[in-house]
Amino acid sequence: LLQGDPLPVKVRNLTSDKTEDSYFYYYLPYCLPRNVLDHVNQSAIVRKDLIKSSPYEFKMLEPQMCNVVCRTTLSSKDAKEFKEKIDFGYRVNMILDDHPLFNPYNRSRRCSLGYHRGFPVGMKILSAEKMEHKYFINNHLTFTIKYYKDEKTDAARVVRFEVKPLSVKHKYEGEWSDKLNLTNCDSLAKYSGTGNDSLQDVEDEKEIIFTYDVEFQESEITWDSGWDSLFCSVDSHNIHWASIFHSALLSFIFTTILLWCMEPKINSDISKFDAWETQEEGAAATEEENEWIVRGDAFRPPANSDLLCVFAGTGVQCFGMVLVTMVSAALGFISPSNRTGLMTKLLFLWVFMGIFAGYVSASLYKRFKATRWKKITLMTSFPGIVFIILFILSAPSWEEESWGAVPFGNMFALVLLWLGIFVSLVSVGSYVGFEKPAIKDLPSANRIPREIPKQSWFMNPVFTILIGGMFPFGVVSVELFFIITSKWLDQFYCILGFLFLVFIFLVIICAQMTIIFCYNQLRGEDYLWWWRSFLNSGSSGLYLFLYVAFYFTKMNGAKPVSGVLYFGYLLIASFTFFLLTGTVGFFACFLFTRHLYSSLKID
Repeated sequence: LLQGDPLPVKVRNLTSDKTEDSYFYYYLPYCLPRNVLDHVNQSAIVRKDLIKSSPYEFKMLEPQMCNVVCRTTLSSKDAKEFKEKIDFGYRVNMILDDHPLFNPYNRSRRCSLGYHRGFPVGMKILSAEKMEHKYFINNHLTFTIKYYKDEKTDAARVVRFEVKPLSVKHKYEGEWSDKLNLTNCDSLAKYSGTGNDSLQDVEDEKEIIFTYDVEFQESEITWDSGWDSLFCSVDSHNIHWASIFHSALLSFIFTTILLWCMEPKINSDISKFDAWETQEEGAAATEEENEWIVRGDAFRPPANSDLLCVFAGTGVQCFGMVLVTMVSAALGFISPSNRTGLMTKLLFLWVFMGIFAGYVSASLYKRFKATRWKKITLMTSFPGIVFIILFILSAPSWEEESWGAVPFGNMFALVLLWLGIFVSLVSVGSYVGFEKPAIKDLPSANRIPREIPKQSWFMNPVFTILIGGMFPFGVVSVELFFIITSKWLDQFYCILGFLFLVFIFLVIICAQMTIIFCYNQLRGEDYLWWWRSFLNSGSSGLYLFLYVAFYFTKMNGAKPVSGVLYFGYLLIASFTFFLLTGTVGFFACFLFTRHLYSSLKID
């Protein structure tokens, strides 16, 4: 940008770290521009982010001092709304040249600057005289725009957008006019007066004048590195490395069990079975010793097999989306500054991965000798749980004019996207998967199911499912804490390299743990491993739900609508994690079982 080029400031929704409710910027009686323009796309809708034009008008490298935006008089309703938003700690969010607004503050323990996204609507101070809180609004904004100047082209690029909010009771002489100079503004936009009397209080019929300053500071920070100090803190890297070490240690333990304990036992069992099957001379094995093989029942179709196929197909869809996103993030293709681009990519990946969901669900469905592939296509392509939850969440939020849920019109647009593209891709994948020849190298099921003997207490389904979910959750718990903290404080999570490593260990441990449980289950002559393998690792979604639900206790005085939104979106996230981890465990057990029985010499 060159000197004098316009710098439009855009406003975003009001957010709070005490509640999941967010509101339009103009829900409060802030100053309106001449024309309120929408700057929103489908990805912004998904992440509940409404962007509109603002009355703040900047020009590159042209400072401004004590500019008046507007003057307004609060009604009783306006004053009540401002006080409520101040009580809940709502913050105003803005964007300049795709850079979010930050409010710097001093971190006393670290002797360095920290950054909050946006600035608070106001503050409340306890009055010593009346022993009650008085509310003050931040009506003056001192903006600081830091830029990096290219010496070759003499052009400048914004690298940081900061603000210092102030509450100022402006004064003027005579009757009000747009060209009137405020008496408490000097040439440097400093204000006279100290104490609460100089602050702009929020009361019925109070006059409020909104003003702002703009200053430009040249910086040596380049655009690509300007985000590091805002989002990434090297102080926490030791914690992340400790988490990686913990995951690697857990994976090493499981690997040791598989290679040193289970593999020799499996090879011995297979040799004994082959000796018994071929009636080799000197074979010591008997039929009773090999009953754990349960070869005639191991691949018997499970109960509710169509639902298992849908879960497995949708889990592959989630896995593919997360994998591509993680690889892109690790390679630096995802920037924390471009949330809109990130959400667009995620939405595109989710829709595109529908073809793999259809293929996997139909292939598995055909393996169970089912023939109604159109039924499984419709079940896979209908994200019923998600849509039902979204509608339930949106109803009370529409009534309260909250932006915490997807607006009705925008949800209708998402439905059209689902019907027009996603269903078609799932149908194509299902058709290809069903036309593919079924797997033929597996033993067929006996006509009469054999009786399952009583299992040991440690192989009880409830026990293995609850214990199995603890290991995958333990792998992600540390990174989950940082992700929740970033979301809670409306900040960015940018340590994507660590997250990718954790994802790799999550997949490995889900697979290893499920194989260990699956093998011991077969040795106990329990052939109902289909759903067990899915639930053993998928139960980590339950732990994720309970862990994040604990954070709701920090929402002091949260509205019922906030609780509904919080637990609704948490339910969607936990169910997605359940599908992802459950699918990894299921296919690990399926491939292991298939390899095990294909190694046997069965006539």
